[in-house]
Amino acid sequence: MLRLVVLTAFVFSAVIPLANPHEHHGDEAAESCEASPDIRVVADYRPGIITVDGHSDDWGGVEGFEFGLLPALDPDADKAYAGGKMSLKAVHDGRIVFFMLQVDGEYVYSQGANEKCPSVALMFQVGENATYHNMGGCKDMPGSCNNQTCRGHEVDIMHFSIGNAIPGRLYGSNMMDNSEGTGDDRFSHLVDAYAWNPHCRYLDGKGPSGNSSFAQNDWQGAWWHNTISFHSGLVIDDSPYAKGGAKGTYYFEFSRPLRTMDHSQQDVQFVIGQTSRVAAAFWFPSEGKPWSGSQHFSASCNWLPLDITAPSPSSSYTGSSSKSSWDAATAFALLLSVISFCLSVFVGYFASRNKSVPFTPIDRL
Repeated sequence: MLRLVVLTAFVFSAVIPLANPHEHHGDEAAESCEASPDIRVVADYRPGIITVDGHSDDWGGVEGFEFGLLPALDPDADKAYAGGKMSLKAVHDGRIVFFMLQVDGEYVYSQGANEKCPSVALMFQVGENATYHNMGGCKDMPGSCNNQTCRGHEVDIMHFSIGNAIPGRLYGSNMMDNSEGTGDDRFSHLVDAYAWNPHCRYLDGKGPSGNSSFAQNDWQGAWWHNTISFHSGLVIDDSPYAKGGAKGTYYFEFSRPLRTMDHSQQDVQFVIGQTSRVAAAFWFPSEGKPWSGSQHFSASCNWLPLDITAPSPSSSYTGSSSKSSWDAATAFALLLSVISFCLSVFVGYFASRNKSVPFTPIDRL
């Protein structure tokens, strides 16, 4: 099946040079690339089960989908990512949405070199006219693309490169970058960005019309590889953290509020009970060579539905919690009633045992 090139060069010019953008290959090809309607990413209501640390233990009971990874520029099955498939899972707790991307692969890590380490990205539809193909699909190019000419073509992008990220440590949203009103991450490269097309993409808060003081990086995330044997907390001096070339699995874990303070149509806004659109991409250094922005593998050939489900009335999470709260309140009220009754009986009994004091008129004193 022909896969159209879509998630082009999520890495920004400040990190590596811009790659040649991928263009739409035609309507007929696009129609032939529709995903099966049975494939949906479902974020169920599962409060209190996820800790964002890069480990997958707390995701054991969450269902996800596996996707084959084909190169975006040359979607030939013979050139598929040899390490395996990507698994994508999601849950929410009513306030935060969590994602887990799991990809099999040999351990590769080069401290300080993002392009020599694996990397992942998620892209979401924001504008109602935003297409998966051409990263939003606005026809205007730099110099003419802006929030007016490309209105309705916005896509939201989260990109994580791990060259400066310690396994198991949290990156992304931080006070220093958020205070400057950008989606940047100076401590690693877990950035919050948006685009109208591959040529017009920016960090949140930045753009052709100037910077916005309302923007911030709303994402947080961590990564891990299951060949890393040290679990007591790694530091940068432990780099490269595991033996290179060891076969295993990468885990990329992320979180973001369902709703953000975005005032500029740069963030997707998730709504419980409604469906959003998502896509995923993966970069991997081949034969020790650094990857470029366009050399990524795509997990799908079109938007994937992302359902943010509402808790059902019979859900064990809502039912048990409300029932336990009611039982606790009832038991506490009953205890207070018993204590009050016992005190009343004791006071009455004590009073009845005391003899009355004889009255002595004051004129006899």
